[in-house]
Amino acid sequence: MRGRKLVLFVAVMMVFSVLSASAQTHKLHRIGVNTFAQVKGKIPTAEVMKTIAERYAGDLKYGFDQVNMADLYLPFMDQLRTAAFTEKAIPVGDVFPWMLFRVRNKVKVWEDVQWAGKAPLDVFSFHVLKNERDYEFVIPKPCGNVALYRVTERKIIPPAICGLVVGPAKVNLNEPVNVDMTNTKNAVRMDVEVFNAQGAKVQAYTFPAGVTKWQTKFDKPGEYLFKAKAVNVNGLISDNMCQTKIMVNAPPVCKLWTSCLPCEDYVGKPITFDASGSTDPDGQVVKAVFEITDENGKVIDSFTKTDKPLTWEKTFYQPGKYGINVVVFDDMGAASSNSDPCRIAFEVTQKKFFILAEAGGGLARGTYTGFFFGRVGLLWNLAPNALDLILRAGGAFFAQGEPWKPFLMADALINLHLGQAAYIDAGLGYTTKEQTNRLSGFDLIGALGVNIFNNFSSAGSIFAEARVPVITADRTVDEHYKLLLGFRYIF
Repeated sequence: MRGRKLVLFVAVMMVFSVLSASAQTHKLHRIGVNTFAQVKGKIPTAEVMKTIAERYAGDLKYGFDQVNMADLYLPFMDQLRTAAFTEKAIPVGDVFPWMLFRVRNKVKVWEDVQWAGKAPLDVFSFHVLKNERDYEFVIPKPCGNVALYRVTERKIIPPAICGLVVGPAKVNLNEPVNVDMTNTKNAVRMDVEVFNAQGAKVQAYTFPAGVTKWQTKFDKPGEYLFKAKAVNVNGLISDNMCQTKIMVNAPPVCKLWTSCLPCEDYVGKPITFDASGSTDPDGQVVKAVFEITDENGKVIDSFTKTDKPLTWEKTFYQPGKYGINVVVFDDMGAASSNSDPCRIAFEVTQKKFFILAEAGGGLARGTYTGFFFGRVGLLWNLAPNALDLILRAGGAFFAQGEPWKPFLMADALINLHLGQAAYIDAGLGYTTKEQTNRLSGFDLIGALGVNIFNNFSSAGSIFAEARVPVITADRTVDEHYKLLLGFRYIF
């Protein structure tokens, strides 16, 4: 009887041992049947896996409570969102301390889960740090189960501290902007993203290992926001504020006005070029550079104005086709674009017709008797600053009286310029008789003049003139020539 009881006891203990061993270790032969989370795609990305934190927060908390790790739940949730996922393969036979499943829509926790598949299990791995422990969690790729894989004691890794310096605070278009993260601490990776004023990301840069400085530039004006982050060796992103703004200066906009268009009869007259209407959207216009070009585009004169008004008064002494180009600068030194409407082509013409007035005294051959004369006429400019045609008429009188009498003159002359200082007149005139017993007749005329002033719209000169009669029987040279000295004014 006692022997039977002993055998029965041994049998019961063996069954209990087998059942206990079965209860301690769960062998997992395949994955994807009782999935904890529903994820899209055959092998979802790491970013998709991170959405588990938002979609199944309550179920995750329940699971952590079941394995007596409630204090790990919040660090898990916080660090999962920013964790750096790595891909790895779990060897056949490795055991997970626990794994979350879902059976008939209820969350289940299996402890001591052994992977017993035919091949290594592909997973996403990430770490959660709490106190001095590193908890490695895995999520099998084909499903959304969450499992604790390893817990290791480790020294606490200090968090990364992001340090960002960007300068200058204001730059012109396409000028260098320096980005410096030298002050960053405890980082194995540093990233910078740049956003424009509308919030759109326009640039991104990851610093290579050992590099802490980067240089960039911008071809559009406006405000730009630099956001940086640093990641420590455990994949944790710095949580200190690490951003700054710069301003890219907008260039000024040029506007040009001229005092004449067309510039007819403007040789010798001042023309005003005015860039005072130029504007700058984020500063002020402080300088204008004017350039005059000839018909072939060659710069023939220039002027810089650094105080207001931004004007230039220019006088042209030669007729022709010209161009005026203006570039304005703002208080940051930025220049207006070449596409701005600050290029004007214009033609400066010289005055063609002038009124002529002359007065002076003379000597008439006979007894070299003195007389006074006055003449008016029309000067027609045939070639600028070279050749004119003069038609004039006037009268003269003698102070002595008989036998001298007043006489009239009517002339047609060619006026040849000798540079800007002098000229020669030559032509044919008609003179009425200056004595009762003389005859009227034609004269050959020659004169030399010297300009006192000449501003191209008016001029004044002193001239000496000789009038020699065309020889006839009744009008000989020695008895009928005249010498005149006078002042000429044309306008």
